[in-house]
Amino acid sequence: MELNTFDEQYHCYSASFVNKDYIENGDKIILPSSAFEQLARMNIQYPMLFEIRSDTGKTHCGVLEFSAPEGYCYLPYWIMQNLFINEGALISIKNVSLPKATFIKFKPQSIDFLNITNPKAVLEKQLRLFSCLTVSDHI
Repeated sequence: MELNTFDEQYHCYSASFVNKDYIENGDKIILPSSAFEQLARMNIQYPMLFEIRSDTGKTHCGVLEFSAPEGYCYLPYWIMQNLFINEGALISIKNVSLPKATFIKFKPQSIDFLNITNPKAVLEKQLRLFSCLTVSDHI
């Protein structure tokens, strides 16, 4: 492992396991305190961004807090769905530095999006809850 690389494996569970359903509205995860201790000793970029990898894919996220039990992390359920993983699945979490985006294109998943009075305002409000976005993610 490189000196400035955090790369650990955790069993993941959705927010419903910790009664913190509000994390479903963004891309923030909850890691154990040992992750914070390890990250604090490293020379990493802020904000802290992470790549989540499973056998079925990868995505990126930020961190909300460091209060999960050792060996576990909590994710928004939509991230678990994007990665096609179940409760308790083993995932790898690695700190990353991502380039700043210059363009993004969204594709509505439902015709209901067209019925929103001010879709730009809705997107701007919701995107404030995200640290980063990954190509092909469904948010």
